[in-house]
Amino acid sequence: MSDIRTRDLLIELGTEELPPKSLQSLSQAFVDGMQRRLAEAGLQAQSAQTFATPRRLAMRLSGLPERQADRRVEKRGPAVAAAFDAEGKPTRAAEGFARSCGVEVDALQRRKTDKGEWLYFEQMQPGRGLAELLPEMIESALADLPIPKRMRWGEREVEFVRPAHWLVLLLDDEVVPARILDLEAGRATRGHRFHAPEAIELANAGEYEQKLEQQGFVLADFEQRRARIREQVEAEAARLGGQAHIDEDLLDEVTALVEWPVAVSGRFDEIFLEVPPEALVMTMQDNQKYFALFDEKGGLLPHFITIANIESRDPAQVVHGNERVIRPRFADARFFFEQDRREPLSNRLQQLETVVFQQQLGSLADKTLRTQRLAGWLAQPCNADRLLAERAAELCKCDLMTDMVGEFPKLQGIMGRYYAQLDGEPEEVAEAIEQHYWPRFAGDETPRVPAGQCVALADRIDTLLGIFAIGQKPSGVKDPFGLRRAALGVIRILIEKQLPVDLAPLLDEAAAALADKVDASAVREEVLDYIFDRLKGYYAEQGLRGDVVDAVLARRPTRLLDLDRRVRAVDAFLQEEAALALAAANKRIGNVLRKLDFEPDAEIDCSLFAENAEERLFEKLVAVERNAVEHFDRGDYLPGLEQLAELRPVVDDFFDNVMVMTDHEEQKRNRIALLSRLRSVFLRVADLSRIQS
Repeated sequence: MSDIRTRDLLIELGTEELPPKSLQSLSQAFVDGMQRRLAEAGLQAQSAQTFATPRRLAMRLSGLPERQADRRVEKRGPAVAAAFDAEGKPTRAAEGFARSCGVEVDALQRRKTDKGEWLYFEQMQPGRGLAELLPEMIESALADLPIPKRMRWGEREVEFVRPAHWLVLLLDDEVVPARILDLEAGRATRGHRFHAPEAIELANAGEYEQKLEQQGFVLADFEQRRARIREQVEAEAARLGGQAHIDEDLLDEVTALVEWPVAVSGRFDEIFLEVPPEALVMTMQDNQKYFALFDEKGGLLPHFITIANIESRDPAQVVHGNERVIRPRFADARFFFEQDRREPLSNRLQQLETVVFQQQLGSLADKTLRTQRLAGWLAQPCNADRLLAERAAELCKCDLMTDMVGEFPKLQGIMGRYYAQLDGEPEEVAEAIEQHYWPRFAGDETPRVPAGQCVALADRIDTLLGIFAIGQKPSGVKDPFGLRRAALGVIRILIEKQLPVDLAPLLDEAAAALADKVDASAVREEVLDYIFDRLKGYYAEQGLRGDVVDAVLARRPTRLLDLDRRVRAVDAFLQEEAALALAAANKRIGNVLRKLDFEPDAEIDCSLFAENAEERLFEKLVAVERNAVEHFDRGDYLPGLEQLAELRPVVDDFFDNVMVMTDHEEQKRNRIALLSRLRSVFLRVADLSRIQS
């Protein structure tokens, strides 16, 4: 296609204000959809640049071929034997095939193949022009955007996420004729709604973003606008003597709300600093889209920064308006806080009886009692103070009954910590109330204090076992009780905090706690399998091989800390030269043992050795087995596997020179016993037969 000229394509769809939280996904889906359709048509762009603002979705695709390459079309028709009768006249099959190709039968070719002689039609099909293909592609890409609910506007029949008002479609400097969403394509874009509302003519696709910025007061590039906002917020924070708390999700949302960002700072009454800072920050971020400021010691400052979408002639009025709006919200937060403080957290225990956790599993009060029992059981293996763990479990859900958490659900646990501290509860109890929700999302911190680890595990295990027991385990994408997140939380806490907790007795204890509600013992293994399944994803994110994880999981070690040590040992062992050969030997032994109709003998009779190779294997196995097992018993799996690596030469020699399934029955059973003993040593760590070569 080197002789075909390339063009730059600009597409811009102008709309009413788009949903800010969907702007990036809509923009990316639009450009991905267009690139996929163009590539399928043989019109691959050399580069793509996306633009997204509250009032536009746009892209520039550079280096697009002006037209498709010509291509040879080849169609096979009926066999010659079926295409002509005995007199050589075309049959209906031949005539029908010719008609479908738009030619006479005489224009068809004959071609011999290994399956006989056939009629063929060949034609050079000229490529279609890019401009001809674009309208249908754009309409199709827009129709495929992830829009949950589309709307109509005016008297039009077309639908989109928001009313569409203009369409720019340029190939270099030429307008592509098209009518999409009932809009005629042109070269006129629009600038900022207030600063530059008039149409702006584009001479060519290349000047799009520069002209919008210089004449239209619009920063069309999302990432450029995002960086500008961050820069302005940080500069304004430094001017005020603080550091801005820039939440990345908030930054994305604000970027999607403005076209011409201007940072503006305001102040609020210091009396509101008596309220826990998390409540004030959440109010600023969630309700007002403000950025909070902190001093160098981490204390909240009585300032905020907001991003205006306009350069005001009277900035003081903008500041005053924002300060006026935030005051009643802070006043509400202060009122809720003061109301909650009128009684201690423990007084809300009784209220938990009024909230249903799950109809069959009882109220939040019932769940709290179960969590308290499990947290106490976990105290010993988690090296925690049992009384502190049980007290934290008792109070961990009480803040759900407070006005503050009722207004700001994201503050669950956080407010519990504050209220417990103010009530004079032990500091570890207060910390555990907050931390039992950790990790809340991927990459989040795990609980720091031992009591928090106990409560976090207890809460999640009770939920997992209980929901499985009532038959509501996750299916497809539906997971209303967050069981995937709960299972991954259990995995991360046990492994990352290096807690030697055995899941098997823990699940038994959880089933006993649930006994008055449901028989959960029947799903114990299913829950264990569910947790094991989550392990595969956990390790995949760390770059560990799936077959390594499968090899360890085949042994079903229920202490996840021990399981983790095995996985990492096997992964490291596979770097050694002998590892794959021994894995292959394990696979071979496994195949032999699987076909047996009897159990291998426990004892090996050295007097039955007929080959030097089997004697050498036995002697070497005895020599390294004891040291390897001692390592395994201590959980030092890699040194133990390295001991077993010394077996590689004698194992290879055995399989090269010894026939296991000999006709001599006693020798056969003795050799099988030897191989079974060899494999059992490896099985102390993992089933290496599952390792892929």
